[in-house]
Parts: sequence; C-alpha cells; structure tokens
Amino acid sequence: MSSIGSVLESRFKLKENKTNIQTEVLAGVTTFATMSYVLATIPNMLEQAGLVRGAILTALICAVVICSVAMALYTNRPFCLAPGMSSVAILSSVGSMNMTMEVAYGLIFIEGVIFVIISFAGLRQIIATAIPASIKISLSGGIGLYIALIGLKSGGIIMASDTLIFGDLGTAKALMFGIGFLLVLIFEARKIRGSMILSILIVTIIGVPLGVTTLPTSLLNLPSGIGDVSFRIDILGALRPEYLPWLLTFFVPDFFGTMGIILGVANQAGWLDKNGDMPGIEKCFKVDSLSTVAGSFFCMPVMTTYLESASGVEDGGRTGLTAIVTSILFALMLLFTPLAMMVPGVATGPVLTIIGFQMLGSMRGIDYDDKTEYLPAFVAVAMTVLTYNIANGMALAIITYLVLKLSAGRAKEIPTPMYVVGLCMAFYLYTLI
Repeated sequence: MSSIGSVLESRFKLKENKTNIQTEVLAGVTTFATMSYVLATIPNMLEQAGLVRGAILTALICAVVICSVAMALYTNRPFCLAPGMSSVAILSSVGSMNMTMEVAYGLIFIEGVIFVIISFAGLRQIIATAIPASIKISLSGGIGLYIALIGLKSGGIIMASDTLIFGDLGTAKALMFGIGFLLVLIFEARKIRGSMILSILIVTIIGVPLGVTTLPTSLLNLPSGIGDVSFRIDILGALRPEYLPWLLTFFVPDFFGTMGIILGVANQAGWLDKNGDMPGIEKCFKVDSLSTVAGSFFCMPVMTTYLESASGVEDGGRTGLTAIVTSILFALMLLFTPLAMMVPGVATGPVLTIIGFQMLGSMRGIDYDDKTEYLPAFVAVAMTVLTYNIANGMALAIITYLVLKLSAGRAKEIPTPMYVVGLCMAFYLYTLI
C-alpha cells in the first residue's frame, strides 16, 4: 500500500468500514454531482433578497467545504453540509415579512446557539432517544419520498397545482428525465459501479442538443470577494419578542430535519441499532449546530446535513473520505464554477428519485399490528411529502403518537421527555396558523 493509501486507511479506517479508496472517491463524486445544484439555486434565490450573487456563491462554496470537512474529520461519516432549502426560501422573501436581512441572520445565529447548547449539553441526544423508534424509522420513508418528489419535479414529471399532477410529459426535460431514470435502473440491475454519476453525465450530454444543458462560455473564473455578505447580522434586533415564531420556524426544521436526515441516511447505510439510533450521532449534531452559528456571519442560511449525502452512501460511501472528496470538488468550483452550473437539475433528478424509492425499505421495520405505532409512522411519511417539509411530518407524527397512546390507556409507554417535545411541536404548528 502506498504512503498516501496508508495515511487514508489509518485516518478513515477504510477496511474496518468495509470500503476502499476507489469506492469512497466514486461516492464523493456522486454526492457532489447530486448536491451541485445548490451552486445555481441558492445564489439565485438569495439574490432576490438583495444579496450580491457572486459574493453569495463564494461564501456558499467556502461554507460547504469547511463544514463538510469538519464533519468528515470529526465524525468519519460521509455526511456533507449546505444551507437548508427551507431557510433559503424564507430568506429569499424576507422583504415581505417586515424583517430586515440582518435580523433574519440574527435569528439564525440565535437558533444556532440554542442548537449548540442542546448538542454539547447532551440534551439533543435525550430528545433524540425520546422519539419512538417507529417515528424515527418512518422518517427514512418520508425523506425518501421527499427526495423522490424533488427529483420528479426537477424533470417536470410532477407539478404542484391545487394538487400534485403530471406535468407536460412531452418536453425535452421530461424526455431527459425518462432516459436518466431508465439508465439508473439498467446500471443498477447490471450492478455497474458509479451508476448514478454515469447517468448524470450521460443525461447532461444529451441535454446539449436538446437545449436543456447550456455550455459555458468559459471554463475558468476567479471567485468574487465575500465582503458584501460578511457580518451583516443584527443579533440584538432579533431578540425582540415578535420574532419568536420566526426563531422557531428556523429552529424546528433544523433540529428535527437534521435528525431525520442523519437517521434516514444512517438507516440506508445499515448503521442504526435495534432502537433506531446511530452510534456516535452526537458528534454529527455538534458539527451541524456549530456550522449554523458560523454561517450566520456570512449570510449563509441554516447550515444542515444534506439529504443528497444519501446518494454517496448508496454508491458505497461509508467514511469521511467521501465527504472530503466532495469538499475538494466543491473547492475546485471556486475556479470552475461554469462547469458546475452546466449540470441541469433534470440530470440529477432521476438519481434522487431512485434513492428516494429505495429508502422506503425502512418501513418494513414498523409494527403494523399496533395502530399506535403505524398510524404516527404513516402521518410522518404522508405529511412530510404533502406539506413538503420534514419538520411538519415529524411534528404531526409526534402529536398523533401522544394522542393515540393516551387514548389507548398506554401512557406508561410514553417517555417523559416526549411530553415536552409534544408541547414544542404543538407550538410550532401554532406558528404556522
């Protein structure tokens, strides 16, 4: 084994995790390919709120790289971080909420500090273990359908009207999605390594003559400075009582969304124990919470562990080396941003859809003979998809669980912390009214 190979083996314990350098590199490339859409979507959305697109893009890449490397080195898990899309959506329309951008980032900072305190004091682990196993397992299914819906929407296969309906299946994007979906199925059936990244590359190339993939006018560019997005934060202003509901709106999706994503991806990798928990999960919580605090000083929305980490896990990634490879590729985009922008969302859509469907396998761990267990699990899955929000699914599932257990006279089965969590969930739902 080469000296580099020995160092990587020693640092990431590849043999112990039943993987190798080639597999980890391939998984890192796949994760990058499925996450690369953030390079286009997030700067464009935050530009609507008055932020400078070039500065946001540079800050975004730096945040993804630094936070993902920290996760890789501290936890040795293949999780990558980026701004959560729910917080991005809120910030993109902050002007219509009687709130300044500086106050919004002040709220993100405060939310992150609360998150850090909970994580380092061990309270988050208490809350995590207090959630019933049936709900935690069902999160994998809910997140799976959530991912699948993202993929289907990217190809125009599904559209949101008054209900979810078929889009125009005769468009070039729909054709590309169909080709990509079939390619992934065929490659998976043939057990071809790198099936997902291979599909993404082929669909991207097919999109050139169809006018969906836009070829860049140049390959190299110098990154913009981040002065325009540095320290635009008003912490004192965010402490005003009227902003409490918004604080909860940022905090709950971050807290429970991150927990759901980590557990969902961990279940896909086979890391969950018999109680539905992941060994060493508290380390992931610490990195995630600190990332949110640091990102708030550079106009980054809530930094969170990303759903798309599942794509690298599905391609065999099992250690932090996967996240390191992904981070290196993101860092290169500081110079080669036009290449990342070239990959259309429809090219990654089929991969996300397949991953989402595969994650439904976790649902076989639910006790379908007990209504107090499977009905909350159903609510978690259904409401995650129907409301397009992981936190909503979690909140409604927990309340359903409490109501069913109490109504059935089985209060002894409810962990005491669940009542506190239930009150928080009820308050969260109240803020949505």
